[in-house]
Amino acid sequence: MFTGIVQAVGELRRIASQESGLRLDIAPGMLDLRDVNTGDSIAINGVCLTVTALADDMFSVDVSRETLSCTEGLDKQGGSVNLEKAMRLSDRLGGHLVSGHVDGVGEVVTFTPDGESYRLAIKVPVSLLKYIAKKGSITVNGVSLTVNAIAGDEFEINLIPHTLAVTTLSALKTGAKVNLEVDMLARYVERLIGDGMNPKSVG
Repeated sequence: MFTGIVQAVGELRRIASQESGLRLDIAPGMLDLRDVNTGDSIAINGVCLTVTALADDMFSVDVSRETLSCTEGLDKQGGSVNLEKAMRLSDRLGGHLVSGHVDGVGEVVTFTPDGESYRLAIKVPVSLLKYIAKKGSITVNGVSLTVNAIAGDEFEINLIPHTLAVTTLSALKTGAKVNLEVDMLARYVERLIGDGMNPKSVG
């Protein structure tokens, strides 16, 4: 489990093909790896992956072809990625509860300055629209953000200077693809009030 508060920006230093997908060697930037062990989880651009090796200020993860098919940004050698270690039960929840399981890939429609901040509009897969609410939470490339507005199949958020400075979001351009994870509470609400909990729908 994660919070969507990015702890460091890393670099995809090496990418190697494997039968099952890719092996990524990641330079962690300012992320402290002293308390990280093999088997631990780290969110990389919002994707929860398992550390398979640690060596020389670098860590490695394996990415399956299935994960590659439904996410964005994990196959670009030299690319920058947002990093967050899995939260402890004693940690502050500065963002919102994030699972690290990407729900879909969105597309940047506009990214424009607004005073000292930036307005970011993202086109969303239609299947995710029902989970996105004004003033609700959403995760974009691993960053916990608040939805400011919704229009059609797009939502808009405001990025403050601090967020731009400590994440990769400042490099976004129109047409860029981003990993999205909707608020998990919205999914549980749907499950509770939808047909999924109707006994007649079972069997």
